[in-house]
Amino acid sequence: MQYKTDLHFLSYYSMVILQAIATEQSFSFIPRSQTYDTLLVQNEATGEEVTITITSFTNGDYYDTINATFVNGDFSLIENNFYKLTLKNGTTTVHKDRIFCTNQTPVVNYSVNDGQYTSNVSNNEFIIYE
Repeated sequence: MQYKTDLHFLSYYSMVILQAIATEQSFSFIPRSQTYDTLLVQNEATGEEVTITITSFTNGDYYDTINATFVNGDFSLIENNFYKLTLKNGTTTVHKDRIFCTNQTPVVNYSVNDGQYTSNVSNNEFIIYE
């Protein structure tokens, strides 16, 4: 008799959450190297890619924090859009991530129906069979 085993690995996905504002924002990440000089952001819907100026950064023991203003010329973050984030040191990629832009706070209560009323109709009647 032959047995087939399927192994499923638990994956954890995270992303950077930013707001559609023209002021400085920060995010933390675990880099491959603590030296970087270029922050690229690409809109996943349009493919437009821009270089964002890093205002300041902090190198920690286990993670780094970058402060930046995510506006460059005509480019700015648009609410409910996804972006690809690439952090480079010269031509070497140090970190890749995904950005989701939302102005809803707190983010743990994010809802795609924000600002729209949704009601549940129920008469609370039920039948129990014994």
